[in-house]
Amino acid sequence: MDCSGEPTILHADLDAFYASVALLARPHLVGKPVAVGGGVVLSCTYEARAFGVEGGMPLGRARELCPHLIVIDGDFPAFSEYSDRVFAVFADFTPLVEPVSVDEAFLDVSGACHLFGSPSTIAAAIRARVRGDTGLPLSIGIARTKHLAKVASQVAKPDGVVVVPLGGESAFLHPLPVEYLWGVGPVTLAKLHERGIHTVGDLAGTPWRTMARWLGRGAGGHLHALAWDQDPRSVETTHRARSVGAQSAFARDERDRQRRNTVLMNLAQRVGSRLRAKGRAGRTITVRARFSDFTSVTRAHSMRTPTASTAVLYRVSSRIVDDLLEADPRGLSLLGISVSKLQRASPLQLELPIFAADEYGGSPKELELQELDRKVDELRERFGREAVGSAAVLLDRRRSAFSEGLSGIMTRDR
Repeated sequence: MDCSGEPTILHADLDAFYASVALLARPHLVGKPVAVGGGVVLSCTYEARAFGVEGGMPLGRARELCPHLIVIDGDFPAFSEYSDRVFAVFADFTPLVEPVSVDEAFLDVSGACHLFGSPSTIAAAIRARVRGDTGLPLSIGIARTKHLAKVASQVAKPDGVVVVPLGGESAFLHPLPVEYLWGVGPVTLAKLHERGIHTVGDLAGTPWRTMARWLGRGAGGHLHALAWDQDPRSVETTHRARSVGAQSAFARDERDRQRRNTVLMNLAQRVGSRLRAKGRAGRTITVRARFSDFTSVTRAHSMRTPTASTAVLYRVSSRIVDDLLEADPRGLSLLGISVSKLQRASPLQLELPIFAADEYGGSPKELELQELDRKVDELRERFGREAVGSAAVLLDRRRSAFSEGLSGIMTRDR
């Protein structure tokens, strides 16, 4: 069959992803108010949300709202593994998959209907596969535009499907609270409520010039267009990355140097493997550090020679962090590594002058490091990413962080 006359853009969003993954190993906690995190709530179950707990909230405030809240540490290797498994299911149904984050994506199924049936049939099959392969709940919205598909997936939560039929966009969208529009945050919401705008229909009925006067020409015009489902964007599967990176947020005020270095090695392994998979190397290594008070700093080091070596990424980033914390020894809540100024990787990276001669003695040593990275990549591809790697990372079972990817702008780490 073909998809003519039906909406074909899907927004797939895993429900309470970090909490759902954590509960897979703790089935006795299913149905209870559970939060993943430490200093802040990274994710929480719907039972916790019923008390007003939400992601990004300080843990102390979450406990005030929900005295019986159960808090557990996150396991970022597990988050990454389950994310990969879910995205592999998406790829089985359509090559047109646009990752939005580690737990959500847009899919264009216009070319898949002749194989798998209608978009709603495809959505049901995807949800069944994800549930069967991973045990995770997935909500899907289906509409003619990306924005409306995302709105529909929020309406579908938890664990459901909502289809917005062609021609029924306004009837579906206009009764919804205005905060369902993509881009209405707390500040904008307060401004809209002050002016009596509470639903999407209220906003749609306000002249765009008035919206531009209230919120600014760009924001006002953008929201007015979305209120009428004017979203010309297509599902994009390729973006030319200006940088490749990853970051991990600690679940507490981290001050332990060994723990910090273990996380840096894990990040270096992930970023290095992604660079090598893309046949890329980069000259600038940037480290982002966020302190426990949520202030952030970035430091970068540019090299004469581009690199995709895990060892080099680790040594440079750890040196940057050591220098940074020597001047400011506050506890950390997040560390990230990114590599920019990318170019095609050469078959042999020459020696890197940032290291002393006794650390890296020239091209032969560099060749050995590249061969080691290649073998590690092959073993991980065959047996899974936990099969081989740094001993410090593999043996660290006290991890209390979550991860999210960076590729130019915040995207999924794949």
